[in-house]
Amino acid sequence: MSKRILLADDDRAILEAIKAMLEDEGYEVEATPLGARVIDLCDDPPAVLIQDIWMGGVDGRDICKALRQQEKTKELPIILISANRDVRQIAQEVGANDFLVKPFDIDNLLNKVQNYT
Repeated sequence: MSKRILLADDDRAILEAIKAMLEDEGYEVEATPLGARVIDLCDDPPAVLIQDIWMGGVDGRDICKALRQQEKTKELPIILISANRDVRQIAQEVGANDFLVKPFDIDNLLNKVQNYT
């Protein structure tokens, strides 16, 4: 049985590249460029959420905080990705499990995903 990953990033090139690589590893990937859809898509929580911090006007920090306050998603593994050099501190502040600084090595991402699935 494959593990479902939710991927949210408003950069469609990054979204498609990560989606393809995760699918090649056998994951079922639901991808959205719309940060505003993340909470709705977590009604049926994925195994892992990978999301950018800033997505077209939607702040991924707020999404992460909101997910941590809901019973269904309070334990959901969340990996933040960002070009922001303070992503480590941001991840800690909002309760994310892990982070990656863009640009990142895909093997590093795969290792992190495997740790949570």
